[in-house]
Amino acid sequence: MLAAFDFRILATVDAVLNGIAFVLICAGLVAVKRGRIELHKKLMLAAVGVSALFLACYLVYHLNAEPVKFTGEGWIRPVYFTLLISHVVLAAVQVPLILRTVWLGLKDRREQHRKWAKVTAPIWLYVSVTGVIVYAMLYHL
Repeated sequence: MLAAFDFRILATVDAVLNGIAFVLICAGLVAVKRGRIELHKKLMLAAVGVSALFLACYLVYHLNAEPVKFTGEGWIRPVYFTLLISHVVLAAVQVPLILRTVWLGLKDRREQHRKWAKVTAPIWLYVSVTGVIVYAMLYHL
């Protein structure tokens, strides 16, 4: 008989995917600064793919696993919840921003793409890195 799948592993998968997205976004930003537009495009589309995979895993995890409560006490508690709340709010905000920014890039509307990317990239980076931090605080503190 097969053992039941432990959906809690998806929390770790999500943290890894957030970390990969962060690296891909950074590499994409470096590529565009160096004028490597095709590399930038590939890296950013890879970051979108990784982020989409993250979202799928996140939804599967939260639909199937029991919630994990933060057990930290003292000064770390408000730090955790501040990070968590800002992460969740900006994660929701970033989705339409990413979609619009990517669409403008794919349509080669570079000036508009740049303007949107100046807002989208920092939010996407913040959400990616705080996702890893929130995971570490929740599961490893």
